[in-house]
Amino acid sequence: MTSDHPRGLPAGLTLASLGPFIALLIACAFFATQSPIFLTGGNFSLILQQVAVVGVIAIGQTLVILTAGIDLSCGMVMSLGGILMTKLAVSSGLPPPLAVLAGLAVTTLFGLANGLLVTRIKLPSFIVTLGTMNIAFAITQLYSESQTITDLPPLLTALGNTFSIGGTEFAWGTVLMLALYGVAWFVLRETGAGRHVYAVGNNPEATRLVGIPTQRVLLGVYVTAGFCYGLASLLSVSRTGVGDPNAGQTENLDAITAVVLGGTSLFGGRGVIIGSLIGALVVGVFRNGLTLMGVSSIYQVLVTGVLVILAVAADQLSRRGAR
Repeated sequence: MTSDHPRGLPAGLTLASLGPFIALLIACAFFATQSPIFLTGGNFSLILQQVAVVGVIAIGQTLVILTAGIDLSCGMVMSLGGILMTKLAVSSGLPPPLAVLAGLAVTTLFGLANGLLVTRIKLPSFIVTLGTMNIAFAITQLYSESQTITDLPPLLTALGNTFSIGGTEFAWGTVLMLALYGVAWFVLRETGAGRHVYAVGNNPEATRLVGIPTQRVLLGVYVTAGFCYGLASLLSVSRTGVGDPNAGQTENLDAITAVVLGGTSLFGGRGVIIGSLIGALVVGVFRNGLTLMGVSSIYQVLVTGVLVILAVAADQLSRRGAR
């Protein structure tokens, strides 16, 4: 495992994430010249709220990609978790705390299923998660009858509530996202379990030969990712105030984009979790800034596509240069 943290850089900031961080600063400077609203506290709070769901999904996606896998099911699993939480609480009368736990349990079980198929049957993660993505989508539509769930109890929308700092309102969901990144950063950087994740991504066979249980590490990664998707579903419900069966349509690609933009290698074993947060913010800033400029949403999608291609190309070129 390589630490990917040269001396002279602040903790959590590496050469892999320094580029996206600079890109984030340049984007902020550019959009500040285009709109007087951009640099306001309220707008920054809005950007953080907009990226919170994808940001939390990106935590789980980062863990999977660090092990040289990929999870296409994350958006649909998140959507299923949200529908379960809301419909159990509203239609079935289940106490809201139990409804939330049920949603988290189901998304975690999907992560477990992904992990078992990858580790026990040795199926490629791309194929496994493509299949579970469609399964989660079908269950969501069938269980919800393609209907939006409204009139949610306050507990399910609590993370959408705000508090004031210096006259700017921030959502509690933003605090949860930042706290989760802090926990993930600590685990990956300071614990043996985190080092094992990097080791499996670097060379799974060599990792197995030194006595590290690679299958258990991979299984733990997918289970943790599923749990993150459940937390993201709660954030999504809190932000929108409804259980939407059509949520999660683009979140899988948005999360992968954030992870890749943040400097995590698609080939595994290299990257930092804070980079994924920076990547999510880069996408959020571009979309917010272009919206303030009155640019059509289709061009926002175009810019996101260009950014991810550039990030993957940079990763590929850096790997060639390291050989």
